[in-house]
Amino acid sequence: MAERLTPGDTAPDFTLLSDTGEEVSLADYRGRKVIVYFYPAAMTPGCTKQACDFTDSLNSLQAAGYDVIGISPDKPEKLAKFRERDGLTITLLSDPDKAVLTAYAAFGEKKLYGKVIEGVIRSTVVVDEEGKVALAQYNVKATGHVAKLHRDLGLAA
Repeated sequence: MAERLTPGDTAPDFTLLSDTGEEVSLADYRGRKVIVYFYPAAMTPGCTKQACDFTDSLNSLQAAGYDVIGISPDKPEKLAKFRERDGLTITLLSDPDKAVLTAYAAFGEKKLYGKVIEGVIRSTVVVDEEGKVALAQYNVKATGHVAKLHRDLGLAA
């Protein structure tokens, strides 16, 4: 597993397929701040809550200069169903080989119901306009995370 990112690190660049099948790169966001969050699986209760929270907050985040990208190991077709089912407006990217998840230390050993398993570690990394990590949070909670992120970034909810 890669070492966890810390503020000041260069965010690992990536190019992944979106739910619409188009390639999206972190480099496309240079000059803007971007919240990259990693979640285990589309259409599960916690991930749905988190994605809906980001969608509900997208206007205020964009007004403050932030874009939002959600990355999971799900295939683009499943992400498209997720977007459709829940009316999501955030960018959803597919990382089926988990290369980006691993580069961001968002994949590895974690505890689930008292057992140690390997899987996606729910994480959020805020990347600044120059591609540097401004904030890195690991093992975040699905519920209430977006509100906490607003506070951590000094934004009104």
